[in-house]
Amino acid sequence: MFKDRQSVASLLGATSAQSAIQICGWVRTRRDAKLFSFFEINDGSCLASIQAILDTDGETHIELKAIGTGAAVAVEGDLVESPGKEQKWEIRVTNMLLIGAAPADYPMQKKRHSDEFLRTIAHLRPRTNKFGAMFRIRSRMAFAIHQFFQEREFHYVHTPIITGSDCEGAGEMFRVTTFDLASVPKIDGAIDFGEDFFAKEAHLTVSGQLAVEPYCLALGNVYTFGPTFRSENSNTSRHVSEFWMIEPEIAFADLADDMDLAEEMVRYLIKYLRAHCADDLALFEKFVDKELTARLEQVEKSEFVRLPYTKAIDILRASGVSFEHEPTWGADLQTEHERYLTETHFRRPVFVFDWPKEIKAFYMRENDDGKTVAAMDLLVPHIGELIGGSQREERYDKLHRRIEENSLSHEDYWWYLETRRFGSAPHAGFGLGFERFLMFVTGVTNIRDVIPYPRTPKHLEF
Repeated sequence: MFKDRQSVASLLGATSAQSAIQICGWVRTRRDAKLFSFFEINDGSCLASIQAILDTDGETHIELKAIGTGAAVAVEGDLVESPGKEQKWEIRVTNMLLIGAAPADYPMQKKRHSDEFLRTIAHLRPRTNKFGAMFRIRSRMAFAIHQFFQEREFHYVHTPIITGSDCEGAGEMFRVTTFDLASVPKIDGAIDFGEDFFAKEAHLTVSGQLAVEPYCLALGNVYTFGPTFRSENSNTSRHVSEFWMIEPEIAFADLADDMDLAEEMVRYLIKYLRAHCADDLALFEKFVDKELTARLEQVEKSEFVRLPYTKAIDILRASGVSFEHEPTWGADLQTEHERYLTETHFRRPVFVFDWPKEIKAFYMRENDDGKTVAAMDLLVPHIGELIGGSQREERYDKLHRRIEENSLSHEDYWWYLETRRFGSAPHAGFGLGFERFLMFVTGVTNIRDVIPYPRTPKHLEF
């Protein structure tokens, strides 16, 4: 229909004037003078809009009255140098076609709306500068993640969304069923899952890790990147029920290799972001976090600290800081502890490794001390924990015992155990929450604002 149209981004980056160009987009603002109408038009290709000037002196067949803020239009004309200082180019309009009108109740008439209000109209918020920039960054970062792994000869594995196993053993999973909830079959008062679609309990996965590990032990280095789900009833700025995870797995590798890969990936993504999303990133520094560029530069260029968990507890206890939660060996680190280590004590990212096994997942490799596992968390300024990973337990007998200690069913994990019987090898991996990473690189403090349609308790509007 409009196959010859050009993007606003390409026109604003033009090196010379052009005739007979066409763009399609949405009107951001309209201003009328005596003989001209001025339109700011944005097509989503970049943060900036382009000014289109229509000569209204004389007869025109264009539906001017209907072309207001929010309207979708097609514009034909000539790209000419702009006399204004705001941008180099503007369009002298020869024809403008109204594609879709936006009446007076269009919610985006004002230039500024609160994030809280915009969450109620998530279907329209990408038309704002902030959220347009956010979701361009999200798109670019998703591409960069794939590029990072593909350049290193990793294989992309599509792991299942529906699963019969609980990767974390926490039980906070959404159930998948075809039962008529008004007449659920039961045996001796218990639900008879043998009558359900899969003939057993099924859930939405909390992680692709367990499913990607067998491919690691066949293809070498692999990764999965997809949606994951958690039914935790938490209404905080850091939790959503549907989120995306990047989970690589590397064969013939230990925990040090795992930390090397995580550090390399974080540096790569920040460097890519700053090179390819500079204009969108500048918006977040100007309006969201004044320290954003300095923090990203620091993380990109600094050497990440590698700190045993026991030493981390010692540092926190000797800090003299009155924490809300007292640092105790055997307990998880709280956000206040993580931020003290990264923002005050070391002033750079920190890997905390060799954690107490009682607070980590069953699949993490037990260390020789019998008390800790070869696990690591990457802590970064502003956010705290960004990545969690481990060397996996490749020894059949120890993995079998850990499943029992965590009161998990061998029947659910028989296939996972078999990978340790047939050609088992040391391997390691980690998980990076995509939304947590986007919060880190944009300074946005609410996870609901880095995902297109946030899923939270009591909220499924879109």
